[in-house]
Amino acid sequence: MTPSLRVMLLIDADNVSADVIEQAVQRTLAEHGAVHVRRAYCNAETALKQQALFKRLSVRPMVNLSAGKNSTDIALAVDALDLVIAERPDVVVLVSSDSDFAPLVIRLREKGCRVCGLGQQGKTGEETVAVYDEFTDLQHHGAPVAPRAAPAKKAAAKVAAKRAAPAKTEKAEKSAATQPARKAAAKAPARKTAKAAAKPPAPQPPSEAAEFILRAAPALRSGADVPLNDVAQALRAAGLLGKHGSSLKLFDKLPAEFAVLQHPDRIRWTGAAAP
Repeated sequence: MTPSLRVMLLIDADNVSADVIEQAVQRTLAEHGAVHVRRAYCNAETALKQQALFKRLSVRPMVNLSAGKNSTDIALAVDALDLVIAERPDVVVLVSSDSDFAPLVIRLREKGCRVCGLGQQGKTGEETVAVYDEFTDLQHHGAPVAPRAAPAKKAAAKVAAKRAAPAKTEKAEKSAATQPARKAAAKAPARKTAKAAAKPPAPQPPSEAAEFILRAAPALRSGADVPLNDVAQALRAAGLLGKHGSSLKLFDKLPAEFAVLQHPDRIRWTGAAAP
C-alpha cells in the first residue's frame, strides 16, 4: 500500500454492472489504502437503481440528465480534467470498458498521472487496454482476474518465446527422428493382428448324421456344389434314403451343415474348410 499517493476513482456506471463497481472500489482501496475522490457518472435511472450501492461505498453519484449520445462519457471526461488540475492526483483509476476514453487517458498521463483501468470482462477491446498504464478485467458476478499484459510486457514475452524456440525445435527434431521407429514398431503388431483376424475359423467336425451322408457322397467334402440327384442316388445306395424318400426333407433337418441350392438343384456341405 502507498497511502501517501492521492488517488482519484472515476466510474462510468452506465458501462459496468453493480458488482463490478463494488469490486473496483474494493480493489482500489486494497491497492492504495485510500481513495480521495470517488465519483460515479450515470443517468438518472442508474443513479436511482444503484443509490444504495453508492451510499454503501461512499461513492458520489454524478447524475447526467442529458439524453444525448455519450453525454455521460463527456461529463466524466470534462470532470476528470478539472479534477486533475484542481486536486493534483498521483493515480487516476477509470472504471469503464469504453474505448472512447482513450484520448482522456492520454491527456491525463500528459498531466503526470498514472492512469489505471478497470473494466468488465468480455466488454473491453485490446485497443482500449493498450492506452492504460495498467488494465484489469473484473468478472461480472465473480472474482477479479489477472491484469492484462501491457504492450511492453507482451514484447518481452515474445522475445522469451523466441529464445525458447531453439530448445523446442531440438526436442521436436529428436522426437521426429524416433517417430519412424515407433510407427514401425506400432504397425508390426497391428499387421500381425490383422492377419490373425483374417484367418477363417477352424471348421467344426460334422455331426454324426452329416458324417454318414459325407461317407455316402464323398464329393460333398470338398464344399463344392454337387447335383442333388447324384447325392440322392448315393444315399439310396448306402441305405440312408428309401426308394421313394425325399432327399430335400433329409437335408432340411440339417440346415446348419448343408445348403440346398435351386436352379439347378444342388447341395453343398457348409462345413468344408475354406480353400
